[in-house]
Amino acid sequence: MPSNKHLPFDFIAAGRKTIEIEQEAIQALLNSLGDDFSKACEYILSCTGRVIVTGMGKSGHIGTKIAATLASTGTPAFFVHPGEASHGDLGMFTKQDVVIALSNSGESAEVVSILPLLKRKGLTLISITSRPESALAAAADVSLVTPIDREACPLNLAPTSSTTAQLVLGDALATSLLEARGFSPEDFAFSHPGGALGRRLLLKVEDLMHSGSEIPRVGPNTSIQEALVEVTQKRLGMTAVTDHDDRPVGIFTDGDLRRAIDQRVDLNATSIKHVMTTAFTTVTPDILAAEALQIMQERKINALIVINDDGQVTGALNMHDMLLAGVI
Repeated sequence: MPSNKHLPFDFIAAGRKTIEIEQEAIQALLNSLGDDFSKACEYILSCTGRVIVTGMGKSGHIGTKIAATLASTGTPAFFVHPGEASHGDLGMFTKQDVVIALSNSGESAEVVSILPLLKRKGLTLISITSRPESALAAAADVSLVTPIDREACPLNLAPTSSTTAQLVLGDALATSLLEARGFSPEDFAFSHPGGALGRRLLLKVEDLMHSGSEIPRVGPNTSIQEALVEVTQKRLGMTAVTDHDDRPVGIFTDGDLRRAIDQRVDLNATSIKHVMTTAFTTVTPDILAAEALQIMQERKINALIVINDDGQVTGALNMHDMLLAGVI
């Protein structure tokens, strides 16, 4: 059999054609969105149970992603395989739940077989299918139609345009519900505490700052040499300079040291008050670490003094602390 491995093929043209066909599918979906979409959102918004997503094959893969997106944006949801539902997992379904069932044809045997049981349990059923006349659409309380003329597959067989439309429709449901619930970035972070976004939105200065004996601090009459010992021991690249009430009157950093050396200042005989920076920045422990990071970046500084409500030093942190915590 002759090999065709050397025949030229325009991969870019083929890829663009696929994208164009799927763009057409999304545009058709956009144009078709109507009252049924609003009704589906209202059903989910008023749901006192969970949203259960189900689907077979590629639709099942999309359903898994839709369930995950719903769950992470304020709508409790999970995926159940329709085949497993027929073998015991229907016990997960309660009357208070809303079911979203996906099937491009609307006739997937595994999905259709559980429809009578879902209706008997009294669950609300939302279908996502390209065929409004299908068994799935007919059984649903509200049917969302993905108007697909053709798959992007050149054979018009592999689920491509259809699954893209399902995915986009699922995202539209999730984000519409997110907005309707007033779901905030902080709410999102609570669902993602292990991710970078969660760290940025949940961590506060008090979670990162050095406190107690770890805080570098000296009095204004301390010599530069003694202050250097404090900076070295506490390893934050700075020390707060505080008065007798433990309120900051200045900060001494590596930059201040370099300037003092350039000016040939006697490090043993000169008090820190003569070389410290008096125009310094403080923050309170209750602000978000991300806010503190923004302050540091805007003012081009590497360390902050943290003060309490009485203006006393209660902590200190530097850019390295932000990096270790994953805030940067």
